[in-house]
Amino acid sequence: MTAMIDFGPTTRRMANLLEGVTDDLLRAPTPCPAYTLGDLVEHVDGLSRAFAAAAVKDIEGEAVQSPSGDAARLGADWRTRIPRQLEQLAAAWRDPRAWEGMTRAGGIDLPAEVAGKVALNELVIHGWDIARASGQPYDCDPPALDASLEFVSLMSVPGEEAGREGLFGPVVDVPEGAPLLDRVIGLSGRDPSWAAG
Repeated sequence: MTAMIDFGPTTRRMANLLEGVTDDLLRAPTPCPAYTLGDLVEHVDGLSRAFAAAAVKDIEGEAVQSPSGDAARLGADWRTRIPRQLEQLAAAWRDPRAWEGMTRAGGIDLPAEVAGKVALNELVIHGWDIARASGQPYDCDPPALDASLEFVSLMSVPGEEAGREGLFGPVVDVPEGAPLLDRVIGLSGRDPSWAAG
């Protein structure tokens, strides 16, 4: 049986971060060079729906779509809609069946256990992105951070460059003994010292 990870602390943290994103920050730069903060929020909107659908094996609906990243598609109700979707995402992955068999996310068929780890990693990394872009502090649920480290470490070994493409930039070296979060962020291709403005 696959070890399940509770998404609840991570989705709640993301929802809290989104509360701190004011309208004037939606055009702010992020550690993801191609995304403004609004684009990144819309990406979280899409991934929350896609991975909730992946958990329930809805391979014909939301899970088929790749989460985008376009602030123009946010809609006026994003401040209430996305936190609700994040709650639904956490609830969907609490079902042991979510972690079993095969599913589909972002148009890709993959083992459900892998989809769960990808979803959690997206929340951890993009939580950091949103916190940095909006000038908010960021802390992460330790089990989620450990799972994220495991995931990005596997994607960072020699020979995995093709698998990283489109997901992460090149690994950013961090000092030995750096905090675990900095190591995760560096492995995801981001500079842990990145700051807005």
